[in-house]
Amino acid sequence: MRKCKVRFAPSPTGPLHIGGARSALFNYLFAEHQGGEMVMRIEDTDLERSRREYEDEIIESLQWLGIHWSEGIAMGGENGPYRQTERLDIYQQYYKELLDKGMAYYCFCTLEELEKERQEQIASGKMQRYSGKCSELSNQEVEERIQAGIKPSIRFRVPQHRIYVIDDLVRGRVSFESDNSGDFIIVKSDGIPVYNFGVVIDDILMGITHVIRAEEHLSNTPRQIMLYEALNSPRPEFAHISLILGSDRQKMSKRHGATSLKQYRELGYLPEAMFNFLALLGWSPSGEEEILSAQEIIKHFTLDRVAKSPAVFDLDKLNWVNQQYLKKKSVEELAEMLKPYLAASEYAADIEKLDEFSYMLLVEAVRDHLVCLSDITKFMDVFFREAVFEEEALQILKEETAITVLEYFKEELPQLSEFAEAKEFIKALVKKLGLKAKNVYMPLRSALSGQTHGPELPFLILIWGREECLRRIDKAIAAIR
Repeated sequence: MRKCKVRFAPSPTGPLHIGGARSALFNYLFAEHQGGEMVMRIEDTDLERSRREYEDEIIESLQWLGIHWSEGIAMGGENGPYRQTERLDIYQQYYKELLDKGMAYYCFCTLEELEKERQEQIASGKMQRYSGKCSELSNQEVEERIQAGIKPSIRFRVPQHRIYVIDDLVRGRVSFESDNSGDFIIVKSDGIPVYNFGVVIDDILMGITHVIRAEEHLSNTPRQIMLYEALNSPRPEFAHISLILGSDRQKMSKRHGATSLKQYRELGYLPEAMFNFLALLGWSPSGEEEILSAQEIIKHFTLDRVAKSPAVFDLDKLNWVNQQYLKKKSVEELAEMLKPYLAASEYAADIEKLDEFSYMLLVEAVRDHLVCLSDITKFMDVFFREAVFEEEALQILKEETAITVLEYFKEELPQLSEFAEAKEFIKALVKKLGLKAKNVYMPLRSALSGQTHGPELPFLILIWGREECLRRIDKAIAAIR
């Protein structure tokens, strides 16, 4: 029995899409669970749109996510090169073999001729497929056209009256009739192989045993099976996983928000949270637990638990998962992770002035409010902006006992240096004033920050220090009067 071997082969025409990341992840999980291998290839035959910077970004995104491959781009291996544009001489050997066997032929039809043929088929209600008019050209006719400078494409001669059956590991048994497919192009007139041809040659030569990919590739599968048969090669097992839909159950696009892994990384989602979340997009573990480590997911991952129905990208669910992972971080870890986001904020200079104790307090004050790391900038106003009194805060400050609370706070406030000490001080105020806790806390919060919600008061008092707190209280008293 052959060792399990999968591959992920993206086109470097843009940043790695969430759908592509999920496909890569499922391949990785399957290979790891089976004790197999994963190959990383680059399908860069779209010469106009392929960019090396996109290739670099895809590699970086996968490595950030925690996906590792044992062979391929950035790793090397015995089956290279791993970019399709560097394998053109290899493809040439195989399409020449098909030409010699009569299983493929040169096609000289122009795009205009093919479009005219298509429109005629539409008008007459016929199935749209290539008529095969170049399939019976003699060797002499082919040679004359080539000598005349006409660059041909190469078409595969589709076997007639055949039914191709796929026992898909996700979708079950699927069958295709060959008569529904016309002879298809395997090499374009510029000598570049098309996807269906190049991918089959690569999979054969690299010993791929399982092809796990998005369901939109299902329609390509019969053509690929025809090529496996023509080349006398065993075909891999196929598993076509469902599409990812947005919350409106439409195909995920920019209108649903960020669509590339890079965007989520830049927003400050954690790689382990994204790994966990993507694994649950279309796959479910046997238990109820949803927060799972990479090793736990690998241990339980099987294709028979991958759903046929589309997966819905639920941003609220991702946010919840990310929050669970953020809460597992120590304050020290989080403080280090937040530095790039704070350094880019408008309050970078103010934050830089904080001593280490105050900086750690700042992080601890907001940590439970963070959905992703970039959220940190939303919570800096309260610490570094001059208090602007919200209407609700002003109404609280106009209450009968508010002035008494503020005056008493001014008189009693010592120089505090510990969170527990600051917390105990406010509790003592409540007791001494004989008021309900909210009638002390709310006026203090409103006076100090101008807001009725935010970080716990002890954090604010400690980060500002005694002098700044007294200045803010004075300002609030003046606003009331």
